[in-house]
Amino acid sequence: MAESTRLVDLVQADIDDFLDDREPLLSSIGPDLVPLIDFSRDLLRGGKRFRALFCYWGWQSVSGHSSGFDPLPPDSAASDLAAVVKAASALEIFHAAALVHDDIMDSSDTRRGLPAAHKRFESLHTEGGWTGSPHTFGQSAALLLGDLLLGWSDELFDTGLRMLPDLGSREAARLEFNRMRTEVTLGQYLDILEERSWRSYPEPELLSRAHRVIVYKSAKYSIEAPLAIGAALGGASIAQVTALRDFGLPLGIAYQLRDDLLGVFGDPQTTGKPAGDDLREGKRTVLIALARAKLAPNATRLLDELLGDAELSAQQVSMLQASIRDCGAVEQVERIIAHNVRIAIEAISHAPVSAAAREQLAQLADTVSKRSA
Repeated sequence: MAESTRLVDLVQADIDDFLDDREPLLSSIGPDLVPLIDFSRDLLRGGKRFRALFCYWGWQSVSGHSSGFDPLPPDSAASDLAAVVKAASALEIFHAAALVHDDIMDSSDTRRGLPAAHKRFESLHTEGGWTGSPHTFGQSAALLLGDLLLGWSDELFDTGLRMLPDLGSREAARLEFNRMRTEVTLGQYLDILEERSWRSYPEPELLSRAHRVIVYKSAKYSIEAPLAIGAALGGASIAQVTALRDFGLPLGIAYQLRDDLLGVFGDPQTTGKPAGDDLREGKRTVLIALARAKLAPNATRLLDELLGDAELSAQQVSMLQASIRDCGAVEQVERIIAHNVRIAIEAISHAPVSAAAREQLAQLADTVSKRSA
């Protein structure tokens, strides 16, 4: 995994350089804009970098090089690698923007073990003794920070595209990026829609609607889209992109299902989020849909009553966790995860991509589906 480790280091350096380049503009306007840079740095420091890795291996799978970091002529594949690093970094900034907006919509207090952006802005208001509502200021400021990060991700992505000599690759990658941006925004809407409107739909539809949220909010933009973007940067054929999508979508579903389990049962010391956070946020996930179908009527009514209560006590969280686990919903989700991973591995094992990429993607499939954070 040395190649992946090298990629992660380059992405971090690229993000740091990008923020360094933007900081003078903010500072020249006024020192009160410095928190926008500081909060961005904190949010973009570390992380699992899955989107960057899938972008890189999407490119590597079709590039024809044994390693993206082999000595290469400066005017050929080396410039392509630089473009891929820029694109991978742009995906990480895009992800940070989505996290900021997601935390506002979910009223999440923490992110990666730190206060969420809107809570940090809220603290600035409180500590400064400013007028008005700290809560309103925090949400408004974080919304703008998320928008700023979205714009910055686009700037960095365009910088990478300009490094590619092939116009067709540039256009294909841009189309993939635009499609991803639209799909994840629609997925976010579907997520908040399900939290509020689920009673309006027949019981048999709830599972399929929860699955739709997984696909568009997370599965596509977490794995499928980064793979397709990287492959487009490398001039992939239709067959290659199709094969990578066939791998990426089921793996993305497995990735989000694991995330849903962690949102209910994850260790706060590992996830950086409070225990049972998804229960307090009222997430209508596949896990919840399966649990509702398995629980006795009285237990289902209690789950519906408590789910989404931001003031759930630790005892209530523990009770809901036990109900969801004991009814067999967790075991069923684990089976669905394993099934989707098998589909992904089968797809990549016969894909028209490099052998090295097949091996690395298979390893990543294991990592993202078994992670604890």
